Amino acid sequence: MLAAFACEDAFMKHRGRVCALTVLLAGASVPAAAKAPAPDEAAFRALYKELVEINTTLSSGSCTQAADAMKKRLLAAGLPPRDVQVLVPPQRPKDGNLIATYRGREPGLAPILLLAHIDVVEARREDWQRDPFKLTEEDGWFYARGASDDKAMAAAFTDSLIRYRREGFQPRRDIKLALTCGEETSETFNGVSWLIEQHPDALKAAFALNEGAGGELDANGKPIALQIQAGEKIYQDFSFEITDPGGHSSRPKPSNPIYRLSAALDKVGAYRFPIQLNPATRAYFKAQLELASGEAVEDIKAVLRDPPDEAAAERLWALNPAWNSMLRTTCVATMVEAGHAPNALPQRARANVNCRILPGVPVETVKNTLAHAIGDDGIAIGGVEDPGSKAHVPPLTPQILDPVRQVAETIWPGVAVVPTMSTGATDGRFLNAAGTPTYGLSGMFHDAEGSRAHGLNERIRVKSLMDGRRFLYEIVKRYADESSASP
Repeated sequence: MLAAFACEDAFMKHRGRVCALTVLLAGASVPAAAKAPAPDEAAFRALYKELVEINTTLSSGSCTQAADAMKKRLLAAGLPPRDVQVLVPPQRPKDGNLIATYRGREPGLAPILLLAHIDVVEARREDWQRDPFKLTEEDGWFYARGASDDKAMAAAFTDSLIRYRREGFQPRRDIKLALTCGEETSETFNGVSWLIEQHPDALKAAFALNEGAGGELDANGKPIALQIQAGEKIYQDFSFEITDPGGHSSRPKPSNPIYRLSAALDKVGAYRFPIQLNPATRAYFKAQLELASGEAVEDIKAVLRDPPDEAAAERLWALNPAWNSMLRTTCVATMVEAGHAPNALPQRARANVNCRILPGVPVETVKNTLAHAIGDDGIAIGGVEDPGSKAHVPPLTPQILDPVRQVAETIWPGVAVVPTMSTGATDGRFLNAAGTPTYGLSGMFHDAEGSRAHGLNERIRVKSLMDGRRFLYEIVKRYADESSASP
């Protein structure tokens, strides 16, 4: 999944608060005589280290091994064996998913679901500064593949259940934990989709907490915005393909598949889907009015008007591509292949157009729009609809937002709570489509450079991880102990 707050996001740049990594590192350095962590933090660090250092890549790792390790820890903490299970697809023995239930005192209430994926993106040792599958703590940062995406939340959720058990906490409603496999490689296998199909009761809940949103630090390391994600764009690939009998390159013909495909892709690049704000994105841009400055403020006001100002949207796009992605469906050419020999006219030309579709917009509508935009019936447009394409934006009710604001104020006084919509994709799309409102909420803050998720030298601030652990522990407690926690 993409990290919720990449360095290009929003107001950081516009205020001129460019990420000063050297300042942050200096301020976050650990003194030589640093105080040892408290016992409960030491236990969390050990759990986190174990989870991160289990290779869970598709090529050579095993989610089942990681799920079994977390199962062992939950059982050691006293959760009954009947409430902790690892569900493994029969044909995919390494793609196991942990499902655990922490029982509440009112079984009639719908549970809340804590969702985190334990698979990670591939990482080659020769490319990394450090071993990607050894957790390294250095200058106030943790480095490793999965240190942030998404084993930080997986470890924090598992740790919370262990702490609740040891404290004797009994919430009103059940708390479910799902550590799943395949989020990063959904085209091969996806654990959430498989569980919904094969074990439908495993993920049923009033609502779910998931990755997809974090928090933003200014250049001095001060928390300025805590995000809560409601909804995400739908990932959809379309193939554009045109064929021709071809022939000898010494005898060109008026029609050439490469030229026609190129012309079609130019039209895709020039087309702008209409601006469509939903409750989450409207709330997001309203929050930017308090956080941005200069001409951006007036441009944000202009896109919030009805009808929105396209010229203002173009200026915001130039400032920050993420803002444009929040405003509309986007489609972009990502791969092209054509021809079969250097001395032959092409018999085939094919391109992949990747779309990120706003929630609630039918995939077929986007496909028809693209066909109309290119205006060439000779180019076939195909694509398999994603199972999460029917997801809608979950409501941001007071039952959801008020506890976030209350807990955030105790940890980061004065921080802005900012609703947002993810422009990438998480497993939340499957749950939202299945009728379980799913919110991105981690409490883990990043600087303007972000966590480097999916890239080299992935990292998370030690303090951000510990603060996020505290936030998730407290917010889950509040949600689970409320009788009206449903959105």
